[in-house]
Amino acid sequence: MASFAAYAAAALAEIGGCFAFWSWLRLDRSPWWLVPGMGSLAFFAYVLTLVDSDAAGRAYAAYGGVYIVTAILWLWLVEHHQPDRWDIVGGLICLAGAGVILFAPRG
Repeated sequence: MASFAAYAAAALAEIGGCFAFWSWLRLDRSPWWLVPGMGSLAFFAYVLTLVDSDAAGRAYAAYGGVYIVTAILWLWLVEHHQPDRWDIVGGLICLAGAGVILFAPRG
């Protein structure tokens, strides 16, 4: 459960940080959006180190599925674009893959 919380926090921080850059470049917002954006991206990198994993690559690989599902939720809740069935199916496939990576028995 602690890993899931770290993944969720990391995903929100990464998406929030990237959205700050998106807002500046694509939505013509003030360059001051970059300040919290960079802080959010630094927080993302820190939080990802809290995931209980014996290897960084495995932690990052599993994070990918959580990130994708969080990005689809961001699309819906923040940008007000309803995900279509392919967004949802793709997200579920990615989340299943993350689960395999995280919870597979290792010997």
